[in-house]
Amino acid sequence: MFVNFFIAQENAMSMKQAYEKKLRAQLNEWSADIDKLKAKADKAEAEVQIEYYKKIDELRTMQRDVAHQLTELRESSDDAWEDVKAGINSAWDSLDRALKSAVNRFK
Repeated sequence: MFVNFFIAQENAMSMKQAYEKKLRAQLNEWSADIDKLKAKADKAEAEVQIEYYKKIDELRTMQRDVAHQLTELRESSDDAWEDVKAGINSAWDSLDRALKSAVNRFK
């Protein structure tokens, strides 16, 4: 019985670590995408730059929120991480949609 509990705990930790690694990699990718938008904004006309910069600030704020939640995930117990994961998934989806929308809008 105890061995099964230990295996379940180890499996939960592995899943948590894999999920955290996936999130961190995606955040890095999004950061690079936002940097590309910033470079594009720097070359745009002044009127368009304002719109670009406003959207970039919004994306960076969303990105910081996801990064903060990722820290909460890392600090959560193995038993509680599933609860934290639900909040991250919502923020994650919002950032993903907003970034895709910005990229498409500023092509």
